[in-house]
Amino acid sequence: MARTGPKKSGLRVLVWLGVVLAVLTAVLAGGTIAGQASWAPKLALDLEGGTQMILAPKVEGGSDINEEQLNQAVAIIRQRVDGSGVAEAEISTQSGRNVVVSLPGTPSTQTRALIQASADMNFRPVLLNGAGAAVPTESLTPEDQLPKPTAEPANSSDTNWITPEVYRQFETLDCDNPSQDKQERSDPAKPLVTCEPATATTPAIKYILGPVEVKGSNIVTSSFQLQQGAQGAVTNEWAVNIQFDDEGTAKFKEVTERLNQFYVAAGGETGTDPKAQFAIVLDDQVISAPRSLAVITDGRPQITGGFTEQTAKALSDQLRFGALPISFEIQSEQQISATLGGEQLRMGLLAGVIGLLLVVVYSLFQYRALGFVTIASLVVAGALTYLAIAILGWTENYRLSLAGVAGLIVAIGQTADSFIVYFERIRDELREGRGLVSAVENGWKRAKRTVLASKAVNLLAALVLYFVAVGNVRGFAFTLGLTAIADLIVVFMFTHPTLQMLARTRFFGEGHRFSGLDPKQLGAVPLYRGAGRLRTPESKPAAVRAKNAGAAAEAERRMTIAERRLAEKQEQLTGSSKSASKENK
Repeated sequence: MARTGPKKSGLRVLVWLGVVLAVLTAVLAGGTIAGQASWAPKLALDLEGGTQMILAPKVEGGSDINEEQLNQAVAIIRQRVDGSGVAEAEISTQSGRNVVVSLPGTPSTQTRALIQASADMNFRPVLLNGAGAAVPTESLTPEDQLPKPTAEPANSSDTNWITPEVYRQFETLDCDNPSQDKQERSDPAKPLVTCEPATATTPAIKYILGPVEVKGSNIVTSSFQLQQGAQGAVTNEWAVNIQFDDEGTAKFKEVTERLNQFYVAAGGETGTDPKAQFAIVLDDQVISAPRSLAVITDGRPQITGGFTEQTAKALSDQLRFGALPISFEIQSEQQISATLGGEQLRMGLLAGVIGLLLVVVYSLFQYRALGFVTIASLVVAGALTYLAIAILGWTENYRLSLAGVAGLIVAIGQTADSFIVYFERIRDELREGRGLVSAVENGWKRAKRTVLASKAVNLLAALVLYFVAVGNVRGFAFTLGLTAIADLIVVFMFTHPTLQMLARTRFFGEGHRFSGLDPKQLGAVPLYRGAGRLRTPESKPAAVRAKNAGAAAEAERRMTIAERRLAEKQEQLTGSSKSASKENK
């Protein structure tokens, strides 16, 4: 079987890159035609302006709200309107009493209603659970095999709640990549298909839950503490305690009597029946789904199982504050102009253009015609990034702030750096006397390790910034990570394949003096003189020897520690061989 050459392989990769760009363009065009997307990226508050609402909290019964409760309410609102952290919404407290919500653009009626609604916490029995990933299309249950109710549900734990539509929704739900921004509330009298998000120690899980049986408003309080053993001794395990009111105590006793029957029937601790679980649901998202190990008659259940002090406190706070019947009344609403405006955006774009021009000038000066590969690579990287930002604005409500623009500007230098590393590796190979085709392949093997390590550091920095920061810094981190991924795609799918093809052209392959890959200009003179004769280093002109010495020193300086040690070992072996030859003579 004939082996595929680098030229054909490079052409095939370029075709695949063209397919990727075409698909992304078609997706965005389809969304634009449907009126749901736009060719222009969405802009954040600082660049576009939007709507500012001042909300006054209202508590059922007229009781006062403290600062801790208000901060919890702010966290819940932030999760509702900007769960992914890239919509550039701003939510804060004002005078320790009100909440100020600033949203880019004009919020929809659903978003406005969602902001005003109280936190929705409740307890639902689990009917079915499974891994968080969506079932592949080819593995979906056939229509004629979907579960069908055989009777009216007798209680909230009855599997007759699972209709074919509910089960299909369960299969197609992807909890590994959930939609963050909710638009409506679930019906408490109907089953719910939802997720329990992944944590640092557990993967995402999806559930089919029965109708609501106990409301969060029945919780009097919650706390966390170290668990006590059977003899009253304190263990190192953390637990969360809940206290229900009289109504909640009676309802929870009824629920645990039923769930405990499933627990015993499944074999107790060794059983795995999901119907022995009850899910604690906050804003239609599961925050915990413990099993009922006993019948709770006093309304004081305790949740245990692998908690740390931090996770126990977090669940306790969610139970105590998430169950508060706090709703919000819009006191005032006004349109706000861009905090920075178009002038700052133009200045930011101008800075990007200047940086891009400097990179272009440097590339053409340093690499001559090879610099056009850098320019073309930057254009492809820009196209990929622009399409990704526009599509994410449509699908994930990503909005570009001035901090995001700064991330794009920083990415220009980082992207160009990848090309420079690759080009210099090729030049090093040419200085060692290799032909261009061989230099491209060997240079790529050495350069891609450096490029991958560099992008891994960039992605790690972006991830750390994204998860520990809030506000515009998250937008900057997201953009930085996005451009790092685009850079990798371009280097692997455009820059390297392009050079594989150019290496076989006459202009580059023969080392034209304007190609940027002229061996003579790089200090590499072929040692072969024809008919079995080799030119010794001493036979070269003095100027050439001096230039080669400088090039060799530069190549040695660029060596990694491992490469330098290998060269020293080879020199020692060569010296030993020469000594042995002299002794034999």
